Amino acid sequence: MADAILGYPFRRFFWSPPIFQDWSGSTALMDWLESPNAHIFKINVPGLSKDEIKVQIEDGNILHIKGEGGKEEQHSKDTVLHVAERGTGKGNFSKEIELPENVKVDQIKAQVENGVLTIIVPKDTTHKSSKVRNINITSKL
Repeated sequence: MADAILGYPFRRFFWSPPIFQDWSGSTALMDWLESPNAHIFKINVPGLSKDEIKVQIEDGNILHIKGEGGKEEQHSKDTVLHVAERGTGKGNFSKEIELPENVKVDQIKAQVENGVLTIIVPKDTTHKSSKVRNINITSKL
């Protein structure tokens, strides 16, 4: 949605941290931690199995996390539902996060345990050359 309104190059100016989609009504709350060696994402995914969750890298550095729960709970026709606080489904969600440039996207690991999805994105600690390059100025072209 942010792309449609603002366009890809501009979305990073309006979101910090750069999280682009988050389906509302989801119980998939997220923490983003940063250690000296990695970015760590912890997302609540109660009731979802590893087969109902997808973690992908798109466009080089966009981490896309998607959960699609099962069908809603069925009740017999003679059952009366008095309170429905848990919702009707497991809570589908989708998050897109622009990762920093200093990460190793080919070494991302993910695991789900006790209703929490943990994604570890290792940092690239090698020193990269500066993106600034001096241009030699002459008196004639």
